[in-house]
Amino acid sequence: STGKIPATNEQTNVSNIFAIGDVLESRQELTPVAIKAGELLSARLFGGATKQMDYNQVPTTVFTPLEYGCVGLSEEEAIAKYGEENLEVYISYYKPLEWCTNHEEHNGIQVREDSACYAKLITYLPDNERVIGLHVLGPNAGEVTQGFAVAIKCGATKEDFDTTVGIHPTTAEEFTTLKVTKRSGVDARKKGC
Repeated sequence: STGKIPATNEQTNVSNIFAIGDVLESRQELTPVAIKAGELLSARLFGGATKQMDYNQVPTTVFTPLEYGCVGLSEEEAIAKYGEENLEVYISYYKPLEWCTNHEEHNGIQVREDSACYAKLITYLPDNERVIGLHVLGPNAGEVTQGFAVAIKCGATKEDFDTTVGIHPTTAEEFTTLKVTKRSGVDARKKGC
């Protein structure tokens, strides 16, 4: 046992006791998750609402010098849930334009590689290539992930991403231009900005 409280929709095994946040078994230990779960629980208990917390599509970011952000399933989770044959995984290794114009060299030495950042979309083929996972490693990953989280929660497809005009030059734009799939074996590294 982890010492955490098992609960279904924040309901413990005692009818009048509920739990939210870090104390819950198998839930994300993130303050915004606890806040949203608490808001929804309060609305159900005191406002007649029925909306449940969706723990499956919680966007999150690791704020390291090169940020990592994700929403939805990891590739491994997607394979386990849907089978590899039902997925298409789009990838790109890239260098943001801001790195080309801002401090690219220091004493004549390039400090950032051409393919230091990474973008990945995981799509579910049988459902019109609905996007079920987004992963980004690069500057402003938290902002990028938060922006796309709404679209993914609303059921965005790869075609929705492809037909969206990207804002140039942003790192989020990379997701509107993804063409290379992992299964193709094509080199997904881009040169330059």
